[in-house]
Amino acid sequence: MLLIECPDCGPRNEVEFHYGGQAHVAYPEDPSALSDREWAEYLFYRDNPKGPFAERWQHAGGCRKWFNAVRDTATYEFLAVYRMGEPRPDIPGLERPAEGAEPFHTRGFDEAGRDDARAAAAPQTPEGGQR
Repeated sequence: MLLIECPDCGPRNEVEFHYGGQAHVAYPEDPSALSDREWAEYLFYRDNPKGPFAERWQHAGGCRKWFNAVRDTATYEFLAVYRMGEPRPDIPGLERPAEGAEPFHTRGFDEAGRDDARAAAAPQTPEGGQR
């Protein structure tokens, strides 16, 4: 059994919690100005590091509040928990985004917004298009 420390209720069994994804993902300033590719990157692309990772959690079976946690993805150990709105704690190995860094994950896309790796692997028609 894994115990997760709720900032409001204290340690509780893992079955009381729901995972909410990567923490501290900035919402775009002007979503309507994003291309389809940029919007898809914001919605679906997240980091997946081995080691300390900042995540969002909800204590669904208790106070129902959302909070942030830093968890080691290799060992499942919770290294820190903190309330929403509080700064991320300094933990060795926890990557911080660089100042002024791109808000989205970068990946190769072709001019039509398709993933380059998938486009290259897709069967081609005699006219040069994809099937």
